[in-house]
Amino acid sequence: MGARAVRGQDLRDLEAPTFGNLLRRLRDNRGVSRERLAFNAGVSASYITHLEKGDRGNPTREVVEALTRYLDRLDPLPTEDRRQLADLAGLGGGELPSVDELRAAITPEMTRTLELHSPNMAALLDIQANMLASNDSWNDAFPGLAADGNMLHWFFGNELATRVMVNWENDARRVARWMRGLIGRSGNVDGFADLIRDLGEFPKFRQAWSEGGVEFAPHVWTLHLRNPVTGLRRRIYAQTGRLDGAAYPGQLLTILGLPG
Repeated sequence: MGARAVRGQDLRDLEAPTFGNLLRRLRDNRGVSRERLAFNAGVSASYITHLEKGDRGNPTREVVEALTRYLDRLDPLPTEDRRQLADLAGLGGGELPSVDELRAAITPEMTRTLELHSPNMAALLDIQANMLASNDSWNDAFPGLAADGNMLHWFFGNELATRVMVNWENDARRVARWMRGLIGRSGNVDGFADLIRDLGEFPKFRQAWSEGGVEFAPHVWTLHLRNPVTGLRRRIYAQTGRLDGAAYPGQLLTILGLPG
């Protein structure tokens, strides 16, 4: 059974990461006014206001670098925040293809490769965690995921996830921080707006998202899984890679799970 959804005005509190709200947070954390930040970055205070409100186009690389230098001088910027500012300013990025377009781009060879990895877990996802293809070992490890169709929906909205993921609480915080980094890296915040609104119906996601923070997912990380029927636990090393040679470079992710 899925987690009970929450609807109402509090859903408005969920904000996708944007250049403006990140800039405002970094400025507030350093106790610096818009006027002072603007003066030291060589722009006007009204321009900073427009950037923070999101009613002005993306800043140039020169402006981003000037803002970053001054904020870093006041209090060193973590690497993650520095990278996120650049990502959210649109200094990378591209349009997000639809799930149907991505599924149509999966070749028979890709599908055969997933099966060849059995009995190890293997799957193809897009950068919004929509399930595109997976082998039987993957489906067995994450019961209910095939029906949910999205790894994040399953993780935050399906009660089975809390029984499968041994360290669910810590994993939830980590996933939320990874999401922020991924959204910035995609260069298409609007493309993730619907996903965030959908996930916002789940209290567990709202709690994890409200803690803030940004991280960038490593290529290899450790999963501790539990069989919800037998209770048997196992450690899995998850390896992630992007299919840059596919029809949509950077939009398809492969995940291979190897026993620890």
